[in-house]
Amino acid sequence: MTGRELDAAGITDPALRQAYTWCRRLNARHGRTYFLATRLLTAERRPAVHALYGFARWADDIVDSLDPAVSASSRSAVLARLQEELESALREGRTDEPTVRAVADTARRYRIDHRHFTDFMASMRSDLEVTDYATYADLHAYMHGSAAVIGLQMLPVLGTVVPREEAAPHAAALGVAFQLTNFLRDVGEDLDRDRVYLPADLLAAHGADRELLRWSRDRGRADRRIVAALRAFEDLTRRVYRRAAPGIAMLDPVSRPCIRTAFVLYAGILDAVADAGYSTVQRRAVVARRRRAVVAADGLVRVAAARLAERRRGPVRTERPLSGPLTTPSSPDATPSAPSAPARQEVV
Repeated sequence: MTGRELDAAGITDPALRQAYTWCRRLNARHGRTYFLATRLLTAERRPAVHALYGFARWADDIVDSLDPAVSASSRSAVLARLQEELESALREGRTDEPTVRAVADTARRYRIDHRHFTDFMASMRSDLEVTDYATYADLHAYMHGSAAVIGLQMLPVLGTVVPREEAAPHAAALGVAFQLTNFLRDVGEDLDRDRVYLPADLLAAHGADRELLRWSRDRGRADRRIVAALRAFEDLTRRVYRRAAPGIAMLDPVSRPCIRTAFVLYAGILDAVADAGYSTVQRRAVVARRRRAVVAADGLVRVAAARLAERRRGPVRTERPLSGPLTTPSSPDATPSAPSAPARQEVV
């Protein structure tokens, strides 16, 4: 975290500055795509975004540890302690854990609904027990806490030019789209953690199942049934992106380049998966550095244009953090149905 960003955000307490800096390092190390996009935000908003994603990354790392010496019960105990720290910090503002200190401060500054953090931790606990999902509806229920609430947490930080409840379903959908993209990119790595996020009914519709994925991973060989299932999962994911897209125009103009850049980069992962022949059971797909640089450059141009427009006309009136009890809007239309297909598809 640069001193300029912390100063711009009004973060002066030395321990708190250290906590936000730690969150920034977590994002720079683990979340290259979103970290790049976050650089396009105004300086005063970056620390809050790093806090939100840093905390999510910290909890996710506890759950996803591949160290065989760390048992599921040990991870559960560590996660429970983290939740206790979080609840205490949100309620009383006191904690010694840097990521919790930063995220609690961000929640206070932007009046973020505490239920979003409760729902997130519930999904993290689920990852310690649930290893697959029968249907897309089951997966979507999990993703409410693991992804949709991240988008909802971000809205007060980004600012909106419409009532926040109007933008909320699109923000939630974007969080889901990003996570679905990660699921498609990381099929093999998730298998190594004994998890399958591709719904069983979607796999079965194309003649695939968990055992076939395991066979493909172990032998490093592709299978056309798996390719068909991954292509269907890609189609489903792109539909969620389309639901999310209108929300970008609802954001504060100076925040739009950041989210648009993240949108394009994450959607580019889908292109990379397709270009690699849907081989993510064997290896992770990555967006080429040149493509990332081009998208980032376009984002910089858009940032410059947005800030110039703001200087000329003055800041756009944006939705302020809500006062009083905060509510989470429901958005039943945000859940796309899984693509239908025959119970078994011929191998072509």
